[in-house]
Amino acid sequence: MLEVGRAQKTIFVARYLRLRDLQREVEEGLNVMESSNGANSVIAYGKGGEIASNRRDEQEMFVLCLRILQSALVYVNTLMLQDILGTPEWAELLTPADRRGLTPLFWSHVRPYGEVNLDMHPPRPCCGQTSGPASSDGRPRPAVI
Repeated sequence: MLEVGRAQKTIFVARYLRLRDLQREVEEGLNVMESSNGANSVIAYGKGGEIASNRRDEQEMFVLCLRILQSALVYVNTLMLQDILGTPEWAELLTPADRRGLTPLFWSHVRPYGEVNLDMHPPRPCCGQTSGPASSDGRPRPAVI
């Protein structure tokens, strides 16, 4: 079995060195994982992002909560990108190569140890919506947090 594993590794390395498309695919996958790990280190900043318990159920809970927080971050970032890219000046400015380079997994606006400012004014329309939910008198409702 060890010799079969070595042969498979040799075949993969030879293919990797020969094929530029395979090199790009591996590099893209590594970049995605590095970005994901960078986001996780920002989201799970307590104790350096380390799982503090040896209990399996607590470790699973930590990982599941981390996934939920990362998904929420991607969702909010996607809404922000849609809002910005929906404007005509950005739609005309970006090339297809620029659009391929966009990712919703960024965290420069996240401040784990900083203050959180809540905007309690009615939300702006987002993602092509012309208006938000209105009250019975036609005015927008305030955000519920």
